Amino acid sequence: MGQSFYIYNSGDLKRKDNTLQFISTGGEKRDIPIERIDDIYVMSEMSFNTTFLSYISQYGIPIHFFNYYNFYTGSFYPKEKLLAGQLLVKQVEHYTDYGKRLTIAKKIIEAAADNIYRNLRYYNGRGKDVSSYMSEIDSLRKELPKTSTIQELMGIEGNIRRHYYAAWNVIIDQEIEFDKRVMHPPDNMINSLISFVNSLIYSKVLSEVYHTQLNPTISYLHEPGVRRFSLCLDVAEIFKPLIGDRLLFSLLNRNQITEKSFTKELNYLHLNRDASRLIAQELEKKLQQTIMHKDLGRPVTYQYLMRLELYKLIKHLIGEKEYEGFRIWW
Repeated sequence: MGQSFYIYNSGDLKRKDNTLQFISTGGEKRDIPIERIDDIYVMSEMSFNTTFLSYISQYGIPIHFFNYYNFYTGSFYPKEKLLAGQLLVKQVEHYTDYGKRLTIAKKIIEAAADNIYRNLRYYNGRGKDVSSYMSEIDSLRKELPKTSTIQELMGIEGNIRRHYYAAWNVIIDQEIEFDKRVMHPPDNMINSLISFVNSLIYSKVLSEVYHTQLNPTISYLHEPGVRRFSLCLDVAEIFKPLIGDRLLFSLLNRNQITEKSFTKELNYLHLNRDASRLIAQELEKKLQQTIMHKDLGRPVTYQYLMRLELYKLIKHLIGEKEYEGFRIWW
């Protein structure tokens, strides 16, 4: 696997032989061989033409766009190369058959809830008393297999996250007064951080979907909608506790991210460039860390865990092996 290419300064991005060349408005130049790039993150204004887009499409490189406030605004998704009509039929079938859809949705939320619980158990064993929140979440997650509708499933998931987010006031050493999750728009620094990191994970999943035969618009937990890759929302639920939340806990508890990382006058909606860059860099480091996979018997990166999750879903759709969502085992 290659690397992600982040662009924070305005400028031009173009092809130079077999290299991507970025030239900022201030004269900065960066050249990276095309073969080493998995995806591109544009965090500022950028100029490029259709010839460039055609060129990176040949290499299957998605581009993810973020605005001034670090909000994800969309992706350029290259023409799919790994088309499989039979798998597409199966993917649609598992959505239109409500029982099959509910089965997959349950597996996703059960895995996400288990990973949330593991996060709390980790910090509870390190001097942060979150045992009461663990107890509430443990009771709620036992109700998940009994649900009969997606709405009921997501209702329980919402209550699990409510208790989980309440525990953040204990886990995080800074005074955050984090009461509830607010997204549109975020209303404080913690909600802004969660939105930013979650959107990075979402786009990472999208980049991994491109390397499979799955269609990113057909989902099971989230309702497929217009202008969004809803399958990525599904899969991201599993990895947000492991990758996103733990990253935020670490950055906040080391005071690498504080209120000073935001524009206070904008109600902490705007994360400054240095902080945004730091989060992206630390996320990339996390994704490239390896663990010994208990089933494969070899080291795999955190990022590759995402692709393995997609492969497991494919096996479920074609009837080869029942899907079980990824659970933190350490």
